[in-house]
Amino acid sequence: MQEDLQRAVQFAVEHESLWDRHVDGAWGVHVNDPPPWNRLLGPVHDRGPVSGAIAVDGRVLTTWGEPDRADLTFSVAKMYLALLAGVAHDRGLLPDVDEPVRLRVPNIGFDDEHNAAVTWAHLLQQTSEWQGTYFGLSDQADHYRAVNFAAPPIGKKGDLRPLQRPGTYWEYNDVRINQLSLALLHLFRRPLPEVFREAIMRPAGASENWQWVGYDNAWVEIDGRRMQSVPGGT
Repeated sequence: MQEDLQRAVQFAVEHESLWDRHVDGAWGVHVNDPPPWNRLLGPVHDRGPVSGAIAVDGRVLTTWGEPDRADLTFSVAKMYLALLAGVAHDRGLLPDVDEPVRLRVPNIGFDDEHNAAVTWAHLLQQTSEWQGTYFGLSDQADHYRAVNFAAPPIGKKGDLRPLQRPGTYWEYNDVRINQLSLALLHLFRRPLPEVFREAIMRPAGASENWQWVGYDNAWVEIDGRRMQSVPGGT
């Protein structure tokens, strides 16, 4: 058992991200992003070493690195949005995921001919083919994005790609995920970190000292209250 744990730890340590650990390096900018999208859009801080813990039935078997350090996480927020969609469903705010988004949250980018067919399910499954800009960031920024578990794209990341009908084409596109976040913000009419803390984190017994931070310019006003639209894809 101990040897297996050590092999797992060693594997994690040897497969650290190639991204710089320091903000003054390339940290926070996707290595394949072409101009004008290769710039930071929100706050970051230096990250620590590869860290982790292995626990079974609540008993910690081993740790490595600095597991108590507050560090940045990124695409895990896609799961946060999926959980919040579930909360919205349970609260009656989102009774049908196959309903077009524009019906419950009009005037936030789903009303034109192409985007009118986009449903909540399309956004959650990354098949929306939503077209537009999210606080100045175009969906084109993630066209032809390569992911390890899918076939290589036929174009270069950031090149304009012909759009397909919503629901018919899968693409890992963070701008569209962020548009899902904006739609959920308008659905709840409350800051999503506030809802997430109340509905998910506190009932789960999680800590209170975490933040979910949006892009510097990603602010809207809803019911007279200024709120930040947080990203689900970084």
